[in-house]
Amino acid sequence: SELMPKALSTRIVGGIWWFFTLIIISSYTANLAAFLTVERMESPIDSADDLAKQTRIEYGVVEDGSTMTFFKKTKISTYDKMWEFMSSRRHSVMVKNIDEGIHRVLTSDYAFLMESTTIEFVTQRNCNLTQIGGLIDSKAYGVGTPMGSPYRDKITIAILQLQEEGKLHMMKEKWWRGNGCPEEESKEASALGVQNIGGIFIVLAAGLVLSVFVAVGEFLYKSKQNAQLEKAQWRQRDKKQVLLQHHGKRTEGFPQVPAAAQTQTPATCHGENRGSHQHAYLQRPKTARERDHGLKREPPSLSHLLSCTEGVCKDTRGQGVGKW
Repeated sequence: SELMPKALSTRIVGGIWWFFTLIIISSYTANLAAFLTVERMESPIDSADDLAKQTRIEYGVVEDGSTMTFFKKTKISTYDKMWEFMSSRRHSVMVKNIDEGIHRVLTSDYAFLMESTTIEFVTQRNCNLTQIGGLIDSKAYGVGTPMGSPYRDKITIAILQLQEEGKLHMMKEKWWRGNGCPEEESKEASALGVQNIGGIFIVLAAGLVLSVFVAVGEFLYKSKQNAQLEKAQWRQRDKKQVLLQHHGKRTEGFPQVPAAAQTQTPATCHGENRGSHQHAYLQRPKTARERDHGLKREPPSLSHLLSCTEGVCKDTRGQGVGKW
């Protein structure tokens, strides 16, 4: 059509550009869809406050344990609200031991609240479990001794020394860490980089280079065609010029008869043969040299014949030639 490019190189550039645009738009759309999907898949619970504001996910503790005692005696509004929820559903959210709580977490929408040390130990050995949020409360462990025991101060000094030297941390890493879980992949959708869409830029560059070569080829081919056409035209012109020159040599030496003289018009006639026509030819008078040598002239061609009627034939200059 009139809107489409005619040259092959221009069509290649247009096709490559539309292909490049299509891939870029498709990649952007796919990445945007993945980004929105990841946002919806993120966990809605990130802290104890989020847990207290909803009722879809149940949560509980070990019945009559230290964690239950903490929620029962707390004065913090968030934890007090959580305790009201657990106490109202005591028979459905309270568990008898830690194993039962872990099983409910793995099989239903349930959050289990317990000591952070135990949570670290369990999550190191089961990669399907994770800790949400920070610590709810902080408590310390101690070693009890009888009143007035001489070992109290020695045990205290030894524990402080192990803590300062970092040996308590090393022992925790040794006994708490299990086989190790693979690092969790980032849930955030990454932006498109050169490594993701670099290939389409290579295709675009290759298409542009190809179109340049095709354009050069078209230019050379068109130039060759134009040169051949001009050469043929010059040959035709030379041929016509030679024919005209040859025709001019054949007619050289003969006078040109005007068009008016070539037309046979009737003349005024007198005598018996009125209305009849006779034909004669006009002959140039002999020159003195021709008369002296007795040379004869050939009669002129039919193009120089004049029609005469009864009377006097005249040439184009009005001179009398002869009578009939």
